[in-house]
Amino acid sequence: MIKERFGAELDQCFRQGVEQGLWSAAAAGMYVVENSKRASHGDFSTNMAMVVAGKDRKNPREVAQHLVVMLGEKKDLVEKVELAGPGFVNVFIKPEVWQSVLPGVCEQNEKFGLSDVGAGRKVLVEFVSANPTGPLSVGHGRQAALGDAICRLLAATGHAVTREYYYNDAGRQMRVLGESVRARYLEQLGLPNEFPEDGYQGEYIRDIAAVMVKEHGDRLKDQVDVTPFKQSAEKAIFEDINGTLLRMGIKFDNYYNEHSLYDEGLVDDVVTILREKGLVYDQDGAVWFKTTKFGMEKDRVIIKSTGEPTYRLPDIAYHREKFRRGFDWMVNIFGSDHIATVPDVMAGIEALGYDQSKVTVVLHQFVTLLREGKQVKMSTRKATFVTVDELLDEVGPDVVRFFFLMRKADSQLDFDLDLATKQSQENPVYYMQYGHARLASIQRKAQELGVERGPLAEVSLELLVEPEEQSMLKSMAAYPELVNSAALALEPHRIIFYMQELAGQFHSYYSKHRVISDDLPLSKARLWLAEGLRIILDNGLTLIGVKAPDSM
Repeated sequence: MIKERFGAELDQCFRQGVEQGLWSAAAAGMYVVENSKRASHGDFSTNMAMVVAGKDRKNPREVAQHLVVMLGEKKDLVEKVELAGPGFVNVFIKPEVWQSVLPGVCEQNEKFGLSDVGAGRKVLVEFVSANPTGPLSVGHGRQAALGDAICRLLAATGHAVTREYYYNDAGRQMRVLGESVRARYLEQLGLPNEFPEDGYQGEYIRDIAAVMVKEHGDRLKDQVDVTPFKQSAEKAIFEDINGTLLRMGIKFDNYYNEHSLYDEGLVDDVVTILREKGLVYDQDGAVWFKTTKFGMEKDRVIIKSTGEPTYRLPDIAYHREKFRRGFDWMVNIFGSDHIATVPDVMAGIEALGYDQSKVTVVLHQFVTLLREGKQVKMSTRKATFVTVDELLDEVGPDVVRFFFLMRKADSQLDFDLDLATKQSQENPVYYMQYGHARLASIQRKAQELGVERGPLAEVSLELLVEPEEQSMLKSMAAYPELVNSAALALEPHRIIFYMQELAGQFHSYYSKHRVISDDLPLSKARLWLAEGLRIILDNGLTLIGVKAPDSM
């Protein structure tokens, strides 16, 4: 908005300087406009003079002096221009320009901040992707919140988003799951059983076995094939996983089964292609992929001597299918334990002739649950770890989502349960939602007192001159750019940081200034300001999947 407008005026000044022979066009498109970090340095600063001077071998302060004069002539936009340091130019925007932001916010309402920067680009976001061997852990919970918020951001910026859940219902893990359920089934029948050494220990295994006893009685007591036990477990666990995700407000567009890659011969096809390209060889009974050709320190086994593929091979085949399905951008959200697998899959993509730059991997760190400053390690019932459902039961979906997104994905996350359950402004979720509720209550109070905001076009917005009001208007103007940058960087935590600052500005303002007073014109202006703030808090919370209550 305002920043783009100033950028356009700066470009005009640059062209003017070229036309007047003050500098050449060599620096075109190379200078930047930045938000000033301190109010004393103005609203925006630009390094144009230094970039121009570097290209033309001129004195940067002399170039900057010309620019100061040119920008000073932009009277409808610029209040003051200052030369700083070696050649930075700081610009102060007129108060009325910031006041002009408010009508756009209020008129666009829930659409404020949306854009078409994605231009319909087809994006596949793969996240969660937990195999159906147990309930979702808090690590998968963080990934679920992160993935869904990224999808919301991409959709808000004009991308065509598909949410995909990739899973495997075959292989050793699932066999062990079936054996675990069979052992518990026999145990509940009072029959001899042998629990697998590395079996699944959670109480949920007993629950599944109990259902099987109820449905089948002892008819499966002599069943050697674990398939019926595995199928019952998969069905029950997937229902549990989907129920958890729905509690978090998350739905997937597509579920992709790894096993289908084998059924359709796609894994074998990848091996054949790599072999034809001379990128695969046999050694010690195993099949090796020449990853050293792609900058790796050593080659990788893709099929073990037992004939079993390593995780790399189906992952490479799966990514080939992503490209073949026509996606322009593929976003993978993994836990940090996947860090070793990523280069291998990227090498496979390149080896197959696809552009690996179209794949972006977001790795998130683990979650540590804290209570009274100490780590919470064990579940109370369902598994050998704390489940997302237990977390949802204790603090609710809004808090879970917000806390999971409060830190950058690659930062370790300490989830403070004591803080999360507090109904006070110490709790950042409460602080944010209370800000929205307070803004909504101001409008209700105005109606009770008979104070009408009136049409926005007739309101004296020039009365919004308090430093706190100007600061909030500047923050509001920055919101659309923030949404774009957060979406393209796949960093939803930026939205939370922004909203915390905006809510803090409002709470501080509210404690110092009355919105509704005897001054009717000022009251109307401030009521519209409050409405603009409410809209942005609502929109921001929606982007991260958190409710914006009107009362608390």
